Amino acid sequence: MNALNVTEYTHTLGLQAKTASALMARAPAAIKNKALKALARLLRESTAALQIDNARDLERARAAGLAEPMVDRLQLSPKVLETCAQGCEQLAAMPDVIGEIMGMKQQPSGIRVGQMRVPIGVFGMIYESRPNVTIEAASLSIKSGNACILRGGSEAIESNKALARLVQQALAEAGLSQDAVQLVQTTDREAVGQLIAMPQYVDVIIPRGGKGLIERISRDAKVPVIKHLDGNCHTYVDDPCDIAMAVKVADNAKTSKYSPCNASEGLLVARGVAAEFLPRIGAVYAAKGVEMRGCPESLAILQSVAGAKLVPATEQDWSEEYLAPIISVKVVADVDEAIAHINRYSSHHTDAILTTNHLHAQRFLREVDSASVMVNASTRFADGFEFGLGAEIGISTDKFHARGPVGLEGLTSLKYVVLGEGEVRI
Repeated sequence: MNALNVTEYTHTLGLQAKTASALMARAPAAIKNKALKALARLLRESTAALQIDNARDLERARAAGLAEPMVDRLQLSPKVLETCAQGCEQLAAMPDVIGEIMGMKQQPSGIRVGQMRVPIGVFGMIYESRPNVTIEAASLSIKSGNACILRGGSEAIESNKALARLVQQALAEAGLSQDAVQLVQTTDREAVGQLIAMPQYVDVIIPRGGKGLIERISRDAKVPVIKHLDGNCHTYVDDPCDIAMAVKVADNAKTSKYSPCNASEGLLVARGVAAEFLPRIGAVYAAKGVEMRGCPESLAILQSVAGAKLVPATEQDWSEEYLAPIISVKVVADVDEAIAHINRYSSHHTDAILTTNHLHAQRFLREVDSASVMVNASTRFADGFEFGLGAEIGISTDKFHARGPVGLEGLTSLKYVVLGEGEVRI
């Protein structure tokens, strides 16, 4: 596809999406839910066929030398597909928030003023690797009454095309416009440049992928962007805490999966429990081959752990998103130093405290400046599905419009509505 054709193609997608968005905005809840239930059914019925398409992407990725954590993100396993199907059903079961009016108040003039929740209109989604994002974005777009244009990574093109066909089949079954969810069919990177520069068609862009992609989108976009750059998440083990629970949670937060943005990359340990806690978590990490990049104090304690991979931490390690079996480890004096460290070095994505002190927990919740803040739970829970949002379009570390996992409400806007009985302004 030459440059002119790419421009024409993306503008055609934009016009079709804009037209479809008006139809979606007035679609009844029952019809949108019918499409979601149909999509869940089609995902389950097509699991075997989808894995054949997915295998082509996996084979090409490995042949191209893609790192194994990145190949892992491409997997459309039966479990991943079942989670997608359940997400569609969870969304279908949720109340329809579109058209909801809230905060209606009578004013001295006689008018009543409130706000109505409405769809954003058209969003563009640009993402890498994970093809399940196609379903998450499509299902949220349907439920929220929006239209969307999806541009997945070239490494997942076969999987994304197969999934997009199922989405359009589900839309057709429900009597909705198939243009409500469109996948960019070309892997030409110029399509991204066009998509992020069409404010006449696209209302918001949501990038989901590596830091390089998101930085480029944020720099070049001519429409608003909902984004997060890094997932440098922390788990802080407080004094006092339940040591056994802390070992279990710190293990899960790091090792349940290395590639997601909600995996903990930094482990902070209060000095009062470091001598007891660090050898225990160190043994767990050593058994799983996790490299620990520690401060001098933590390394001195971890030296006794058999088979531990220990490396002195550099200043850069405190800010690093590894997406690998590596974790930074630092002994801190107390909750004050932990909060200060997190607010300085974290990416404001997700941070957790493991503690039995209620006041420490409350301070951590109030003072840590992150999109998701947790007490006695794994950072791996920072996910729209786990938060009960049905699915997520991504995580936002921005402070305006949407923050944290962006689900149904994050894809809507509010407009003021005024009800009167002939009042005029004096």
